[in-house]
Amino acid sequence: MADTDISVSRIRTADMAYIALFAVLMAVCAWISIPFTVPFTLQTFAVFAALAILGGRRGTLSVVVYLLLGAVGLPVFAGFKGGLAALLGTTGGYILGFLLTALLYWGITHILGEKPVVMILSLILGLAVCYAFGTAWFLVVYTRTSGALSLFTALGWCVFPFILPDLCKLGLAVLLSFRVKKHLK
Repeated sequence: MADTDISVSRIRTADMAYIALFAVLMAVCAWISIPFTVPFTLQTFAVFAALAILGGRRGTLSVVVYLLLGAVGLPVFAGFKGGLAALLGTTGGYILGFLLTALLYWGITHILGEKPVVMILSLILGLAVCYAFGTAWFLVVYTRTSGALSLFTALGWCVFPFILPDLCKLGLAVLLSFRVKKHLK
């Protein structure tokens, strides 16, 4: 019985280490800015990688840890920002949308399994939910602080330029997960 307790303890410790590692990876990737017509970070890549590599439960927990680190003021978000002001600002909805992406991925893969097509479709659907939530948040906050803005303008600023890069990051994260997952078992 003691051997079983030790192995369960090691699994929990390993889970905590993986969760923490991917929360840190999200922070580091948020700091990496790729200059383009509209600069983008690798933050979404880290979220996708956490979910695809760790699975729904542990990946979601790593997103929660990342959000909590940022909420308490650590500069883990893009541009070395942190604190509630970053989460409550115009782009905070996209950051909070990572949690919706993670929860959706966890739910779908829990029901349908982690087959590659399920993983990819879950992440794409999660990205769409993140975009929708973030854009709604952006519109509300922007309207309160700067005046009215059309949905199409908000999508043009906050979503359209990021669709192709985010889909590339999603594909790379899924491909990487197939290579890395076999070493985590």
